[in-house]
Amino acid sequence: MTIEEFVKLRDYIYRKTGIYFEEKKLYYVEKRVKARMRAVNLDSFRTYFAWMRFDLSGRELQELLNALTVNETYFFREYPQLRCFAEEVLPEILQSKNGQHPKRVRLWSAGCSTGEEAYTLAIIMREMTKGLPVTWEIHATDLNTDVLEQAKKGLYGGRAVKDVPDVYLARYFRRVGEQFEVHPELRHQILFYRLNLLDRENMRKMADFDAIFCRNVLIYFDDASRREVALYFYDALRKGGFIFLGHSESMSRITPIFRLRKFKEAIIYQK
Repeated sequence: MTIEEFVKLRDYIYRKTGIYFEEKKLYYVEKRVKARMRAVNLDSFRTYFAWMRFDLSGRELQELLNALTVNETYFFREYPQLRCFAEEVLPEILQSKNGQHPKRVRLWSAGCSTGEEAYTLAIIMREMTKGLPVTWEIHATDLNTDVLEQAKKGLYGGRAVKDVPDVYLARYFRRVGEQFEVHPELRHQILFYRLNLLDRENMRKMADFDAIFCRNVLIYFDDASRREVALYFYDALRKGGFIFLGHSESMSRITPIFRLRKFKEAIIYQK
């Protein structure tokens, strides 16, 4: 793949998704494009690119995006932040709903990958609201349809569950050979579906969330796309709602519309 071909593909993907690949990612992108070219029996980039662009079904673009956006994750990742949610943020959310009975909590795992974050949040909600008049739901979205299918199955290897406390591993997982299966009752409380964070029409349907987790996702966007997504998140949160980013990310560098909150365990942003 020449640099000109890379830029042409990179700019096309950016316009469609907001994901931006720097030139140092040329080899990474080229390797995955070549795999897709072999899969569809095309031997030139020019032919493949034209065929993908004019595929009205959008299937090949989705297959390429799936190949380009695979991210490794695991349960209870960035534990201090999750502890902050469980012990400091969630009680504040519940306090704000004193007029509701039962209290209803809505969470969104944006860029959920293979589902570990969403299931971790489900475990936290189960544990922290046990015996309380609280109902909750978790929406988990990703651009990659392959990882969403894996997430729905709820089947994981030992590496993914390495940080799960033993008591939760026994309570919420079932051993299946060398793998661990999330109990069905936990899977049924999460809605997994595809969502492009720059799809204006569908992003505007996301509303009334108490907290959004978008950790280590916006690093793949450029500044303009980050600002656009941040505005969608702002609209999707209820008044006083919270947004959790990765530990290396800063909403303050993207937009000033969120308030920075310093908790004991983490720094979180609030509407």
